[in-house]
Amino acid sequence: MRARIVKIGNSQGLRIPKIILEQTKLKDEVELKVQDHQIVISTPQSDEMNRFVSTIIVAPMTTKSSPYPTRVPLRFKGKRGHVVLDQIRTVDKARLVKRLGSIDAQTQSAVLSLLNEMFSP
Repeated sequence: MRARIVKIGNSQGLRIPKIILEQTKLKDEVELKVQDHQIVISTPQSDEMNRFVSTIIVAPMTTKSSPYPTRVPLRFKGKRGHVVLDQIRTVDKARLVKRLGSIDAQTQSAVLSLLNEMFSP
């Protein structure tokens, strides 16, 4: 199905047909991301689980790693390294001392894509 991009003030918008909204159960708020040169529209992820569970799943980052199929290269705070997805673990939130920052959107997308590949049947 095709849709038109329309001018809305100084921005542009996309009118989503009612039938698609009903089929996808999208409501007033959506998440947008660009993945492989495509716009992905999805339901916002609930943070409910994080409020009730005292653990968090982490993937370590390292600067002393070699390329490997389960590792995503990244640059973080001026240093090159890898997100080491073959060493994912669960840790208690109390062990998290301070937030160091966030990885860029391109690396996030690469991590999610590789996790999907790793855990797909």
